Amino acid sequence: MEQIIWSEDLSVGVKLFDEQHKVLIAMINKLINDPAATTMSETVSDILTEMTLYAQQHFKSEEDLMIEYGYPHFDEHRSQHIAFRKKVIELCTSAAGGADVVPQVLLEYLKEWMTQHILCEDMEYKQFFKEKGVW
Repeated sequence: MEQIIWSEDLSVGVKLFDEQHKVLIAMINKLINDPAATTMSETVSDILTEMTLYAQQHFKSEEDLMIEYGYPHFDEHRSQHIAFRKKVIELCTSAAGGADVVPQVLLEYLKEWMTQHILCEDMEYKQFFKEKGVW
């Protein structure tokens, strides 16, 4: 599987969020770069744990700013974050249940969600925050 490559096409126009997205992408790329790593590996476990915690921090940053500026699609955006949390927990739990390698479905989900969430969901707030003067 190919890595996620950051480009300005992924920029949402809010510097903090772009930096957070880059960190999340780097974490996902660590898993993509070592697809033979076992789910019992401390490294894989650490990356998944770190990524999950960091994603929650990022989601909170986005949601706090949305609330502060009255983003009109807050509820829909927040529901996407909740769905991601639930799906990652589900995939990590099943992976920890005995799979020898990090399941391809987990890698595909993380990669697809990250790029599609940025390109679709997050891009919806780009103009909103730009108009509010948030960079």
